[in-house]
Amino acid sequence: MVFACCNIFAEEINDSPIEQVRLTVPITDDPTLPCLTFRTWVLGLTSCAILAFLNQFFGYRQNPLYVSSVSAQIVVLPIGKFMAATLPTKPIKIPMTKWSFSLNPGPFNLKEHVLITIFANSGSNSVYAVNIVTIVKAFYHKNLHPFAALLLTQTTQMLGYGWAGIFRKYLVDSPYMWWPSNLVQVSLFRALHEKEVRPKRGQTRLQFFLMVLTASFAYYIVPNYLFPSITALSFVCWIWKDSVTAQQLGSGLHGLGIGSFALDWSAASSFLGSPLATPGFAVANVLGGFFMILYVLIPIAYWTNSYDAKKFPIFSSHVFDSTGTTYNSSRILDEKNFRFDQPSYDGYSKIHLSIFFAFTYGLSFATLTATLSHVALFHGRSIWRMWNQTKAMIREQGGDVHTRLMRKYDAVPQWWFYTILVLMIALAIVACEGFGKQLQLPYWGILLACALAFIFTLPIGIITATTNQQPGLNVITELVIGYLYPGKPLANVAFKTYGYISMSQAVMFLADFKLGHYMKIPPKSMFIVQLAGTLLSSSVYFGTAWWLLTSIENICDPKNLPEGSPWTCPGDDVFYNASIIWGVVGPQRMFGNLGLYTRTNWFFLIGLLAPVPVWFFSKKFPDKKWIRLINMPIIFGATMIMPPARAVNYITWGTIGIIFNFYIYRKYKGWWARHNYILSAGLDAGVAFMAILCYFTLQNKDINGIKWWGLDLDDHCPLATCPTAPGVVVDGCPVF
Repeated sequence: MVFACCNIFAEEINDSPIEQVRLTVPITDDPTLPCLTFRTWVLGLTSCAILAFLNQFFGYRQNPLYVSSVSAQIVVLPIGKFMAATLPTKPIKIPMTKWSFSLNPGPFNLKEHVLITIFANSGSNSVYAVNIVTIVKAFYHKNLHPFAALLLTQTTQMLGYGWAGIFRKYLVDSPYMWWPSNLVQVSLFRALHEKEVRPKRGQTRLQFFLMVLTASFAYYIVPNYLFPSITALSFVCWIWKDSVTAQQLGSGLHGLGIGSFALDWSAASSFLGSPLATPGFAVANVLGGFFMILYVLIPIAYWTNSYDAKKFPIFSSHVFDSTGTTYNSSRILDEKNFRFDQPSYDGYSKIHLSIFFAFTYGLSFATLTATLSHVALFHGRSIWRMWNQTKAMIREQGGDVHTRLMRKYDAVPQWWFYTILVLMIALAIVACEGFGKQLQLPYWGILLACALAFIFTLPIGIITATTNQQPGLNVITELVIGYLYPGKPLANVAFKTYGYISMSQAVMFLADFKLGHYMKIPPKSMFIVQLAGTLLSSSVYFGTAWWLLTSIENICDPKNLPEGSPWTCPGDDVFYNASIIWGVVGPQRMFGNLGLYTRTNWFFLIGLLAPVPVWFFSKKFPDKKWIRLINMPIIFGATMIMPPARAVNYITWGTIGIIFNFYIYRKYKGWWARHNYILSAGLDAGVAFMAILCYFTLQNKDINGIKWWGLDLDDHCPLATCPTAPGVVVDGCPVF
């Protein structure tokens, strides 16, 4: 027994103290492998630019496809090997210097592949600040200086480097901060670089990927161009064509979606991410929350007429006035100064929300406090223990084998991070205070947002690094600036972006640094790639958005778009309405003592207490392992992206997730382990390539297909958005 314990202790000294890391991450390194090669730069920058373009391009569409870095991770492998087999190996001298480089320094290696994937990660992560540019130009119809907009996108993305640099020794170097999500990437890298022999009557992983990509590419012309209506098939509406209630229940796009589904991969993956890559327990929690909220809470609230719910659509992200018509925000905005006009507001109407949107904010409050409560109860003791071990490790300059192996490489100087931090804060102040103060946020707002990001980066980093859950700061930031500086819509969204996204970016940078730590990438190479990728991706996201906003007529305006046009901007529509709620009117007039929705503040308390009974029963019945898998933050936050996501997206996503991550995972685990993630990447890539081909060859030339009912990007449930309160008049709806 003593001998066994000594062996375990020795194993942890020579490996990682975290079992999952010991089982996944190799403890070897080859420091002779080249990293920042010609292949790395060409394939990395190309992957970054393509993914940034695709994700922003698709971000304005009805089903905003998300193309993850996994697609690039798989696609660049054969290209890298092809370059290694064909490019010349002779060194190329740089004129007037002693430097030289090789186009082909040897076989395409794992470290090059990791750095290319880090480039791709930069391109696959959206630029939140582009939402601000979109609502200014497409919703408020105001001018915005392009350089101010570019500075906004760059500074919000780059500020995170400062916070990451300050806390990296705690969140990266420590073996107890293990970042569970990175282990999936490590596993995939190992699978792709292990030598593979094609099984008898089977395919290699690469052959399977190419087969799926081809099939997905060929099929996607149907939902994207020939038959867009199959992105939401709502049979209940078609059976009861004249019933408002039936269409409210059955519409997958504008109602509760009972019986609706989609025959379109992008409908399943566009909002919730790939259902194939979501763990089974998370799928179950999301679906549990979805069904309880959509089929229990919302019907009870609507048909008991809570908050005058029957005056408005049952499901909508828009804001309404007291008569049930869409709120005219221009009536409460001072056109000259673009700020809240109190007398006009008093003479017009308070803002009303659909019952679903009202509960969306209440549930966001519950999710915030439930996350803190859940993490404290279920992970608090282990996080505290790991934090104490981390501090002890840093004092003693010890560490696990991965930390010791990384000491062979030069660390990134701390002044690199501080320089970027100071420069970005200065440029952020220029962006907001300069250019006629178009962004409305004063310098003290920038500094306060930075203070919030600084305070929360370490605790949220610890939570994410140990539990794989990342609480967001969007609600806190909106509340803070909404109370301090009401009536300024752009100041509100800019403050939220600087406070929330710079912290989120810091956590992303730290996660990438930890991936490099596991894969033994020189820290300076990681830093250079992250920096170059962030600058490039931010520029491409901004450039793509600006191009689409200035070239597509009536973009983001479904009422005036041509029939079949996909450019409806569902995510930006929600962002715009949030800017009215939190920025123009302000939280005090919505959720405070001057508002209609003060009772939603009880959700803060509900969220705080909800994890307690789950924790209690998990302790009382430790043999019931399923109790610990009940995750109240996920359940409360299940419908947080509705809208812009719709019921049909959840139903399709959940169906696929249940099939693959419960049935196939349990019955055909070998197939699942070998093919599941590659299937997801192939489906994503095929959809992306066909959508781009259709746009540039057909849709860009206004060739939108044969005119028929299936061309509509709609589920043909026109009565689903109708109110049911007596006397409310809405075009196209019966009056009760």
